[in-house]
Amino acid sequence: MKCPYCHHDETQVIDTRVPEDGNTIRRRRRCAQCDKRFTTYERVELTMPSIVKKNGSRTEFEPAKLRASLMLALRKRPVSAEAVDTAIQRIEEKLLASGEREVISGYLGELVMRELKRLDKIAYIRFASVYKSFEDVSEFQNVIEEFETNERKLIKK
Repeated sequence: MKCPYCHHDETQVIDTRVPEDGNTIRRRRRCAQCDKRFTTYERVELTMPSIVKKNGSRTEFEPAKLRASLMLALRKRPVSAEAVDTAIQRIEEKLLASGEREVISGYLGELVMRELKRLDKIAYIRFASVYKSFEDVSEFQNVIEEFETNERKLIKK
């Protein structure tokens, strides 16, 4: 770590503390040349994977864009903001857990559909109709029949 005062390369850690949040480490350092002291903080840097679109272009993962897509599908539906936040958190965790530097947009779309299916069936169908480019009413009917079949299985259990 370079000294911020004299830019000397050698500094010594004289004290290390972990704050209550546990997400950072605070270190007091002393410069070996000018003897001045300063504080540094270390924290984990998590990098979300880039998204590879269908046309091959790459873009950064944007949580705001994810939220906007979910909110559009959930518009005028009885789903709490807390439930949406939890869904976004689960999607982000799955992206991070993939360990990949890049993921295809289809994978992200599937994660969103899985979360919408848990949150609200109507929102799921809204999103799926755009995401899967439904061409006619029969594709809507297929999705609705899938829900009804799954519900019947749950009731029988």
